[in-house]
Amino acid sequence: MSSETSTIYPILEKLPVAVFEYTYSPDGRKDFTYISPYCEVLFGLTSKTMLEGSLSLFSFIHPEERPSFAIKYNQWISNAENFDWEGRVLQANGNVIWVNARANASKLENGNVVWRGVLTDVSARKKAEQNMAETNKRLELAARGSDLGIWDYHVKTNQTFINDRWPEIVGYPKAELEEMFNHCEDFIHPDDKPGYVASIEKHLIGNSEYYETVYRFQLSNGGWKWILERGQVIERDLTGKVLRTAGTLQDFDQRKIEDQITVEKEGRYRNLLESLPLGVGIHQNGILVYANSRAAAIMGANSPQDLLGKPVLDLVHPDYKALVIDRMNGLLKGVPAPMIQEKYIRLDGKEILVEASAVPFSYKNKPAIQIIVRDITEEYESKRAIRKSETLFTQLFHNSPFGKVMLDDTGKVLLVNQGFEKMFGFSQNELTGKSLNEFIVPLDLKEEGNDLDSLISSKQLVRLESARVRKDGRKLFVIIYGVPIMMEDKTIGIFGSYVDITEQKGVEEELKVRNAELDNFVYKVSHDLRAPLSSVLGLVNLASLKGNDDNLADYIKIIGQKVKQLDNFISDVLSHSKNLKLDVKIEKIDLRQLIENSFKDLDYLKGADTIIKNLNVSSEVFYSDKWRIAEIFRNLISNSIKYRDFEKLNAEININVQINAERAVILFSDNGIGISTADQSKIFDMFYRASIQSDGSGLGLYIVKNAVEKLGGLLKITSQLGKGTTFELKLPNHNFAQAIPDTK
Repeated sequence: MSSETSTIYPILEKLPVAVFEYTYSPDGRKDFTYISPYCEVLFGLTSKTMLEGSLSLFSFIHPEERPSFAIKYNQWISNAENFDWEGRVLQANGNVIWVNARANASKLENGNVVWRGVLTDVSARKKAEQNMAETNKRLELAARGSDLGIWDYHVKTNQTFINDRWPEIVGYPKAELEEMFNHCEDFIHPDDKPGYVASIEKHLIGNSEYYETVYRFQLSNGGWKWILERGQVIERDLTGKVLRTAGTLQDFDQRKIEDQITVEKEGRYRNLLESLPLGVGIHQNGILVYANSRAAAIMGANSPQDLLGKPVLDLVHPDYKALVIDRMNGLLKGVPAPMIQEKYIRLDGKEILVEASAVPFSYKNKPAIQIIVRDITEEYESKRAIRKSETLFTQLFHNSPFGKVMLDDTGKVLLVNQGFEKMFGFSQNELTGKSLNEFIVPLDLKEEGNDLDSLISSKQLVRLESARVRKDGRKLFVIIYGVPIMMEDKTIGIFGSYVDITEQKGVEEELKVRNAELDNFVYKVSHDLRAPLSSVLGLVNLASLKGNDDNLADYIKIIGQKVKQLDNFISDVLSHSKNLKLDVKIEKIDLRQLIENSFKDLDYLKGADTIIKNLNVSSEVFYSDKWRIAEIFRNLISNSIKYRDFEKLNAEININVQINAERAVILFSDNGIGISTADQSKIFDMFYRASIQSDGSGLGLYIVKNAVEKLGGLLKITSQLGKGTTFELKLPNHNFAQAIPDTK
């Protein structure tokens, strides 16, 4: 072992990870050929026991992980490829921990495949794995990072494919390198060409599994650069003729290639240290004398050389210098420094938060300190942001004057606030883990409660005015807001908010009398609307002017239109007034016939004759208020005709009615112009029109909504501009005993 090897080896022995070398031989033998003492922390077994080979690698893998591990393991063996595996393993005492295993594969001239890497206990990280996704991804990319030029040559087509790194190494354009590949020996130094050609020819005739050669390559500027090339035939035909080769090229200009090849053990330890996902440094008398590549990356250096010779305290944040000096003094006395969090200052001046531990060390036979560093800046900021969000949410949730409840994805109670406990009289302990509907939903609204949970769970925001009951049996009128809680496009819970409007409902009862007066006012005003009448009177006056030779038939046509407009408006106002005043009258309804009659009654509308009707009504008997049901369909059909899409060849109305003993579910859809999201919350308002395409009264959907509410039903709309609109109505199927006598 060389002096540098003897220096690197203790570094590996002191690392808080298990550094290993695993070898697979062509004869089928496979086992650890090196593993550092830290394996005893991970597995509860000494390095000696691990290297004896008496224990199968699979005996350490958790039984649930073994099937998937076996597939990957066979793939690694077959393809001699690098791996990055994370899973559960069994310790000697039966405990289970999470381990991350990372290794780079090397194929030796004797045919052996050697994996060199590290085993790290990641159990603590797994508990917060979701919060550390970005950090894990960054570490994985760093472990897989490569400084290799890659080529893939197809003999038949004489085509070569290379990655972007090769042009960077030798300075030629990518396209030029691909063209010159099949005569690249012309650019190899004459002294190196014989060895290069011999190595490749030996492999091409099948005398080696792959070839590896070092040579000087002529750069585009005329200079020379040392290159390490590894290649392999990856496809032959049935006669053994080479069809395809592939390989890698590495810039070896700055490294002592011959020394690295001959001193295999020293090179192996150095490669292991450089591949670690941890920053490792050594300082003597406060001056950095060694740093690996990861340490350079953490500190914002281009290479480890940029850190060497710097006072280590220059990299420590002023707030932590006293602490670090204390730890250094203790380390020089042989006292290990446990892992702590501290701040460093990168070469670019940026402050970072790190986890750092240190141990006393001997470097080149002189006292030194070895430090191990992990950058946790992003991890810390992520956790801090999460804690802030959780604090804001908790305070908002618990201090809200409204009733707040958190449910899981099955509708079970997770959390309620004080406002909820005060409103309904149930405590958190009484409700936790139980269905909320069993406590506060009245018996006659059980189905509504289930429907509400289903709507929210299916990613729909819900606002519903309904009734609920307190623990003491008192009925409350509430507004319910339901919001699905989403994660990765899946509903993981429901957030509900309850606003007590019981007193408001009492006020509304008092307002009914005022509303009756208002209805009367609307009724009178509707008969006195002057606009259409003014148009009619204007036309009459024009017709009576002397010398007016206009076609009176045109005047009469316009007068008819204005009168019809006035009549339709008055009819809608009267219909609304009637809906408010009339009691619900239950009778047996033939829904199919009622819908057909509604289409016939609207034949006069422009475009009605172009509508394609698709009607499907189940045969179950349905009892409800016939007049209100007719009004619902009259207005829905009328709107679909008026707001049809003129750009579509066929305008369609699809009505599907499914009836059972409890209710009728009606899906009414068209392929019209649709309703924007912004307008959907307003379309049920009185006199609101979402489009100028129709000159209707603006009362149609307002009447529909009020009729549905009078019948105790539910109404939902989904629509998209340019696609069409769908109304879903759920109307109670009233008991036939409530129906008026059939006199027919």
